[in-house]
Amino acid sequence: MTKLIGTTPKYPDTPLHPIFDHVIFREFETLISKFSPVGNSVFFSVEQFPWAKELEANWQVIRQEFAQLLLFADSLPSFQDISPKQRRVANDNGWKTYFFYALGYKSIRNCQRCPETWNLLQKVPGLKIAFFSILAPGKHIPEHRGKHKGVIRYHLALKVPEPKTACRIRIGEQIAYWQEGKSLIFDDTFFHEVWNETDDYRAVLFLDIARPLYFPFSMVNWLVFQAMANSPFMRFAKTNHKLWEKQFEIFMQAQKYQE
Repeated sequence: MTKLIGTTPKYPDTPLHPIFDHVIFREFETLISKFSPVGNSVFFSVEQFPWAKELEANWQVIRQEFAQLLLFADSLPSFQDISPKQRRVANDNGWKTYFFYALGYKSIRNCQRCPETWNLLQKVPGLKIAFFSILAPGKHIPEHRGKHKGVIRYHLALKVPEPKTACRIRIGEQIAYWQEGKSLIFDDTFFHEVWNETDDYRAVLFLDIARPLYFPFSMVNWLVFQAMANSPFMRFAKTNHKLWEKQFEIFMQAQKYQE
């Protein structure tokens, strides 16, 4: 049996889940990847996900809509404000979010503020989660990993501050750097961490998409997503987001009156 680098944490204090990090579950993840046309790589190419080419071709349009939101970065929700489950990796105000879509839930007003971005997102096959992910200067996201092999993680870099080496992501033992207008596609079930050691914001369009799988694992994956969409965790996150939406709408209306 070949062990992929990145399936165990780099740091001894990284917490492990008793089920999802158990060796039997990790073996099951490897089995899932064998039923996927994209295999079990850490990174994937744009050629494997051709829809990414259209996002890259329109990245400046997306960035222009994002730039209008960045003016109000302090009023955007931190990740843990929407999903308290993320508090270990997002325990301050350094990771801001702007959600478009999550497991069947669409933020109508957020999509209306960024119509071109939303039009492009609707063309992405298997889209499960979509938001602007914004890291404040000095933010470090500690080592962690996703728990569902049925997901592929996608980043479209919108704003990447210099120097390049100070803004990076480690996945397993590999370091990657974002390049504005380019895609970074990876398997987030490998342990990873992120640094923004610059004095400016780093921003990406962050997507989770359903991993391409052959039958019957494609059906199993669909059932998993249905369970996630109807979970108490997701209902709580939707409630939190709707509360923020109301507050942000009031804030934006107040900004118009001040103009």
